Formats: sequence, C-alpha cells, structure tokens
Amino acid sequence: MGLEKADEDELYEAMDWLVSKQELIENELAKTHLTEGALVLYDVSSTYFEGTQCPLARYGYNRDKKKGFLQIVFGLLCDNRGCPIAAEVFEGNSSDTTITSQIQKVRHRFGIQQVVLVGDRGMITNTRIFAEFQPVEGLDWITALRASQIRKLVEQEAVQLSLFDETDLVEFSCSDYPGERLIACRNPFLAEEKALTRVALLQATEQELNLIVTATLREKRALKGADQIGLRVGRFLHSYMSG
Repeated sequence: MGLEKADEDELYEAMDWLVSKQELIENELAKTHLTEGALVLYDVSSTYFEGTQCPLARYGYNRDKKKGFLQIVFGLLCDNRGCPIAAEVFEGNSSDTTITSQIQKVRHRFGIQQVVLVGDRGMITNTRIFAEFQPVEGLDWITALRASQIRKLVEQEAVQLSLFDETDLVEFSCSDYPGERLIACRNPFLAEEKALTRVALLQATEQELNLIVTATLREKRALKGADQIGLRVGRFLHSYMSG
C-alpha cells in the first residue's frame, strides 16, 4: 500500500473507518462462507480494561484473573473451519446470553434459516434449548453435557461403559433428552491424566492423614479429642476441595 510509517492518530483513524464498514464486511464474509445448513461456531471471552472511560467496561467474571479491574466481553462467530465471520463487543458483565443476539444475526442479517450452532455447555444450556432453540424451525445445536449430567446417564445405564472396550465413540438416546442425538467419546489421554491425578491425590491424602496420626501420638501437646482431630481433618479436606 506504499506505507512507510503511521502514527497513533492514523492507526486510530483506520480503526474508526474499519468499524464504520464492519457490518458490510461481515455481511460479505457471511455471503461467501455461510450457506443454508451451515455449521456456525460461537464463543466469548473477555479482557480486562486499564482505564475508566470505556462505556462498555463493567465488573464481571474475569477470565484474566485480574481482580478489581473493569473488563469488556467479546464474541467471535466463525464458520466450520474456524474462519471469522463476525465479531461483537459487549458490556463486561454480560453473560453467555450473548448467543441470543448471534442467532438473530445469523438468521435475520445474514439470512441463513437452516443453521447448526456450536457452543459450550455454559452457553447452550437446557433452559436456553427449550426456550430459544427448540421452538425455532431450522435451528439446531451442538454442545456438551456437564459432568453431573453424564454421571446420571451412566447411573441410568443409558450408556454402558463396557461399550468403550470395543470403540471410542458411541451414539445413543435417552428419554431425558427427547429428540436429541447423544454421542459419548472416550478420551484415553484424559483417562490416563485423571488416573495419575487420582493417585497423586491419594498419596497426598495418606501423607497428611499420617501427620495427623503422628500428632495424636506425640508425647508433648498431643492432638486429642474427636472434635480437635475432626477440625484438623476438616481443614485438610477443605484445602483440597477449595483448591
């Protein structure tokens, strides 16, 4: 473009111009990369804000672990390859309800009526599925179940763990999820990691409990009484649960 250098003002002017063209650019990207029945990926993140003048900056769930800082939330909409189609910035205390505006954007602004929206379990919840997804014809979704929901399926024997002896991927159904297609996958790497973590926690637990036993047997200032021993064990268990 024949540019040798640009100062801050020129860069900000370029960004202002880009913002003024954002909707036009997004519409063209959607026209090029999205078709009826498209798989659309959506997720949000946040970034903390150093100043105080941003009209969208709010206190909220801080993914940067920066306590006491204002933040903004931003969402990115992509096609099935991960190619960005649209971006939007929200107030810093916005929750995962931002997905509602993305549904409207895809269906009304981009004109895609048949769409499969992919989002995480915090974004596509059962409540939102019943209220916003199922009533809309042509709107499907892909998400993940929470650990408690998966555990319940195993307890109900809707999916049997023995099936994973022969395959890593199982498709099944359950009356708790009418009309939904459930797929379970066994990740051997994650299983190995969890097994190692379990062994490490058991070893740490045994070591700490042995220290408590030793404290009850020492000659001076021995730890005595069920209440005192219980408090010591409770502090130890709380430290692991809170960590």
